[in-house]
Amino acid sequence: MKITVDAEACTGHGRCYVVSPDLFSSDDEGFCAERGGTRDVPSGHEGSAQLAVDSCPEGAISMSDR
Repeated sequence: MKITVDAEACTGHGRCYVVSPDLFSSDDEGFCAERGGTRDVPSGHEGSAQLAVDSCPEGAISMSDR
């Protein structure tokens, strides 16, 4: 499973790194440090990834099986 954070859609609410600190962190400006990239979700962290997807008010985070 992979997770992607759309850099253009992310406006820095920070919910992703608040609800899923095991997967996300903030940069110096308060945005998701992982924005603009796609990466693998570690085994056992799928629920945390889904919580971040569900918590993002902009819908900037998505998951895929590829």
